[in-house]
Amino acid sequence: MTKQVKIAAAQLTPVFLNKEKTIEKACEAISEAGRNGAELIVFPEAFISGYPDWVWLIPNSKAAILNDLYRRLVENAVSVPDDSTHKLCKSAKEAGINVVMGINERNAGKSSASLYNSILFINDEGNIEGIHRKLMPTGGERLIWAQGNGTSLRSYDTSAGRIAGLICWENFMPLARTAIYETGAQILAAPTWDKSPNWLQSMQHISREGGLFVVSTCMSIKIDDIPDEFEFKKLYPEGIKWINTGNSCIINPKGQILAGPLNEKEDILYAELNMNEILEAKRMFDAAGHYSRPDVFNFSINK
Repeated sequence: MTKQVKIAAAQLTPVFLNKEKTIEKACEAISEAGRNGAELIVFPEAFISGYPDWVWLIPNSKAAILNDLYRRLVENAVSVPDDSTHKLCKSAKEAGINVVMGINERNAGKSSASLYNSILFINDEGNIEGIHRKLMPTGGERLIWAQGNGTSLRSYDTSAGRIAGLICWENFMPLARTAIYETGAQILAAPTWDKSPNWLQSMQHISREGGLFVVSTCMSIKIDDIPDEFEFKKLYPEGIKWINTGNSCIINPKGQILAGPLNEKEDILYAELNMNEILEAKRMFDAAGHYSRPDVFNFSINK
């Protein structure tokens, strides 16, 4: 617990609906973070190959438009494993760094036509540790992503510490958080599309509640990052420059922001984590320990 850990949050822009080029960009970032001494890098929600923001713009009655966009999203999604994961694993091993990657994931082995909003965990030896699929897509996201299940509510022992992940607004689910706290997680990866001040306040609360470090990573993306061939970009308000400004940050177990928030910029944030702060934070409040009151509350996960 005396270990100092350097970690990174990659506030980057995917090459929109282009899996190959986005993978290349991700591998470059993994290499850069490794050269800079980071032991963990966390990428944004749905980084490969882009967040389907059109779900908030196009009504479901516009089937022809939505069908084309969905087809392209599926074609540029990741099957686990595939050539894309092989490249990511190779980069992680060469850089000697643990990777948490946000992906659109195909349901490989079944229809390969449905998608999950997932995060992929790769260790510093280039092995896939596991996948977490978002439990509850929010609002219009339900038209794109299927629901995950309880099997992936766990954490992974890595060289950077015990790492878990929850995606965007499933971090608001009290029982999902409880499941993560009970795994003994030390670092919570929170890839997101939410850039709001309220989101940052929630991340600070969760870091204190769980007595862990939180890495909130969101992509920064401008209107010009979406190719003109995609007609839905015309539905944004006239004059808009940024579709998402990012606001990524890294927070310690006391709720203090160590790096960020980073706004309207592509960059990789870095922070040094003092793992002793976890024990210090849990002296007064340990959600999975002396404050859990198992004599009063029963908690279980349907896996």
